[in-house]
Amino acid sequence: MGTPRKSANSVRFLDSQLPSKTFATGCYAIIGGIAVQRWGQPRFTRDVDLTILLPPGAEASALNQIASEFPPRISNGVAFALEHRVLPVMVPDAAEADLSLGLPGYEEQVVARAVSYDLGEGRIVRLCSAEDLIIHKALAARPQDGLDIEGIVARQGAALGAGYVRRWWDELSRLGDDPDVRQRFERAWTEYGPAR
Repeated sequence: MGTPRKSANSVRFLDSQLPSKTFATGCYAIIGGIAVQRWGQPRFTRDVDLTILLPPGAEASALNQIASEFPPRISNGVAFALEHRVLPVMVPDAAEADLSLGLPGYEEQVVARAVSYDLGEGRIVRLCSAEDLIIHKALAARPQDGLDIEGIVARQGAALGAGYVRRWWDELSRLGDDPDVRQRFERAWTEYGPAR
């Protein structure tokens, strides 16, 4: 299991190494527990979750470059990533990371809307917005994700762009079959939002 320091080391290392090896600087957004620490209620996280945008038509070669630097945590990691859109890797001397391959459309927006965040010592990384973090958490639908959504809504309050979240729910609901996705946000908004 990783530690908060190892998670931070992973982010620093990934931020310095991935862009030079595979794609232009800024083509990623941190979407997991480290983003929760910024937008919601801080909690322990053992790994790093990122959405990355790879060059269209060159995903296999880019993934092979990544895998040569960051050992996949499963056998046939590149083939797994091409099929399942996520590459689980180890970051040397740090923690685990899950690199999700962004798709055109919504996830391009996630990366475009990412904000700079100082991890300390002037080390700047890119975090997804609070609104996009809520959307990711609602789609994942694990028990901890529900708690994270409540924490984000409570901490961000009126600064949260609820209209943006709802607009993407309308768009994404056409693609999924989980009718409760939007309600995970609406329940938190009613109980912890600015009008409570």
